[in-house]
Amino acid sequence: MDNNATTKVADEVIEEMTPYLGELYGNPSSMHSFGGQVSSKLRQARQSVAALLGCESDEIVFTSCGTESDNTAIRGVLATNPDKGRIITTRVEHPAVLGPCRELEHHGYTIVEIGVDKQGRLDIEQLRDRIDEDTAIVSVMYANNETGVIFPIEQIAAIVKSKGVTFHTDAVQAVGKIPLNMAKSNIDLLSISGHKLHAPKGVGVLYVRRGTRLAPFMLGGHQESGKRGGTENVPGIIALGKACELAGKKIEEENMRVKQLRDRLQEAILASCPDCMVNGDQQHRLPNTLNVSFEYIEGEAILLLLNKFGICASSGSACTSGSLEPSHVLRAMGVPFTAAHGSIRFSLSRYNTEAEVDFVAEKMPEIVQKLRDLSPFIKA
Repeated sequence: MDNNATTKVADEVIEEMTPYLGELYGNPSSMHSFGGQVSSKLRQARQSVAALLGCESDEIVFTSCGTESDNTAIRGVLATNPDKGRIITTRVEHPAVLGPCRELEHHGYTIVEIGVDKQGRLDIEQLRDRIDEDTAIVSVMYANNETGVIFPIEQIAAIVKSKGVTFHTDAVQAVGKIPLNMAKSNIDLLSISGHKLHAPKGVGVLYVRRGTRLAPFMLGGHQESGKRGGTENVPGIIALGKACELAGKKIEEENMRVKQLRDRLQEAILASCPDCMVNGDQQHRLPNTLNVSFEYIEGEAILLLLNKFGICASSGSACTSGSLEPSHVLRAMGVPFTAAHGSIRFSLSRYNTEAEVDFVAEKMPEIVQKLRDLSPFIKA
């Protein structure tokens, strides 16, 4: 129930990549046929990723992860716009975007973080108003990793393009769950992480629209058309290509069966657990994601009891990282303190079953009641 954190590697993906961990170990940059057969397989993987995104294969740059893709997009655009010093993003971005932005602030850049409302919806007019001639890049996530809220990215991309500014989106949680088509989009740069869509960890993608000016983040070789030096992670790239091929075939299942499982879990929890609420816009949300706040109890304590039943989920609270502060996403949304600390994210995949959902729904009421019986914050 924690698939936004990472996903099971699909059996078909393991089968596809395994030969390239063993006998087919050639370097794809070599001139000989032993390396050439690997190079042709990389081209096939690149085409599979491009097909899922609706773009051309030469617009795909393989990286090590979504974080590298985000950093490459932001820093690469800044390097080609040395006369511009403003970056616009949101208050609810993943740390892979907020981290580099806030670090760049220490180097003289102005960082503008656009707010959201109580449903986690972005203030589009504020974003429009804050773009100026000094803006180098706007980076807005496609879908929030904690709440699943989907932003109107095509509308945002059109606004940014009308201002003559480069637009990047962290689509790590969106790719493979909702259909995308870069050929009909104004998005310039888009980040993917393989392990969020049933490929292994250690491989990602940065989509770079033709004509987008981007300085390389990794120097050292001619790989990835000079945009990312270093010998390619061959097994990982081949795995990601296969995962993207499968994702394209499973989009309908994600948006029907997985969504039905998510809604089944939501309805059961709301019916059986008093004083709880769903966080985020329920009309514009990833089909697999459910973020629920349980008032007067700690999310970390819920996770520990869930874990005893063999249930994996995650907390919207930052308690597990040693912080007493609740999630920056929930704080930005104005979720009440008594609820923000007790938030749990359930995130499903196509491998989840009705039996699993029903098991979680059965255990949640007793967990919540047990913790509330012990809580010093419980209302009179």
